[in-house]
Amino acid sequence: MTLVVPLALLGGMLMLMALRTPIWVAMFVPGALGYLWLSGTDPLLAALKGIAFARFSIYDLSVIPLFLLMGHLATQGGLSARLFRAATAFVGHWRGGLAQASILACAAFGSVCGSAVATAATISQVALPEMRRYQYDGGFATATLAAGGTLGILIPPSVVLVLYAILAEQNIARLFAAAMLPGLLAAALYCTAIAIFMRWRPQFGPAEPRLPLSRRWETLLGVTPVLAIFVIVLGGIYGGVFTATEAASVGVLLTAAIGLASRQLTLARAGTALLLTAQTTGVIFMIFIGADMLNAALALSQMPAQIAHAIAGAEVPPVLILAAILGFYIVLGGVMDELSMLLLTLPVVFPAVMQLPLFGLGAEDKALWFGVLLLTVVNVGLIAPPVGLNVYVVGMDAPDVPIGRTYRFVSIFLAADVVRLTLLVTIPMLSLWLVRFVR
Repeated sequence: MTLVVPLALLGGMLMLMALRTPIWVAMFVPGALGYLWLSGTDPLLAALKGIAFARFSIYDLSVIPLFLLMGHLATQGGLSARLFRAATAFVGHWRGGLAQASILACAAFGSVCGSAVATAATISQVALPEMRRYQYDGGFATATLAAGGTLGILIPPSVVLVLYAILAEQNIARLFAAAMLPGLLAAALYCTAIAIFMRWRPQFGPAEPRLPLSRRWETLLGVTPVLAIFVIVLGGIYGGVFTATEAASVGVLLTAAIGLASRQLTLARAGTALLLTAQTTGVIFMIFIGADMLNAALALSQMPAQIAHAIAGAEVPPVLILAAILGFYIVLGGVMDELSMLLLTLPVVFPAVMQLPLFGLGAEDKALWFGVLLLTVVNVGLIAPPVGLNVYVVGMDAPDVPIGRTYRFVSIFLAADVVRLTLLVTIPMLSLWLVRFVR
């Protein structure tokens, strides 16, 4: 009987998802019915009365719309085009250089955006026409941009990291520091994968003419505003000058000021940025409500506690249990978006992981390290078949390129992800070294 209720709830959620209902509805309806089944009408009504206030009264949630707004203002202010031009000026003359420039531009844009989908969509609009002009293979170009877009959540600030910090009750600044080196490692491994692939298939990524050194430095000066935003926002957080929310507010003001000064950000475009931010924030917060309802019902069923107890008592090496959990997230990420996945599973998985003895790590270090690992496998889900969200986002800008062909080249970047995940699991200090310098 103990498994009947949670299995029925999860089955109902999957059925509603298959019927293409909004994800928050697919979680909320089974959660409410399960709560009713387990506790009765009056407790359900009491829970419904307080669930929204209990979630939205959390002050740290205010950082989400602020970081989203900063990213949309950067998009509307034309910063993405400057970043791509600067990266192209330095590596575009190599074979596959435009692909590597796209990766670098995605990494730089991710430092002011925080969203993988927004990064992929924005850089694609700038980079894809250039890659077409130099006759890059369509599948290789779209796969590169889909993979590069994932750096939007790997390079801090990151909306997914903020959600993890709130759900796992961790310090946002220290979590950002933990993700910094792994994010840079991801960009470096993607560029390395492109370079290796170009030795095998050089015709897929022709080089463009080399620019004079003076032109290169000129384009680099054009991206100093992005560097300034990055240093002020994250430097302020790490230095204890700002809280994460204050830093996000400063970032919004700086991004808007730079866009207005360059005359790229008009009032109409600023209005578009506000509207997009409101829409995305509304979706995220409704997913919060749906996940909270479902998780409350699952908690009543005792399933999370039972899973945590079973994992803690399993006579299996802890690293193998961790590998199974990460594998579960990779599979789940192929059919579910990253926010819903985290909100639904973390209340169950996190307590279990915290009970595992892993590399002698303390509780806080283990939580930060697991957050980075989780971010890495979420990143894999964004480009892995059958529903790699970034692949479909980039595909909208290249309707002539079959999705199957894009997935064929995505395997290059998935191989780099396997290398990165292996390094991060076996060498926790890659995630924890910078944390030592954050107060």
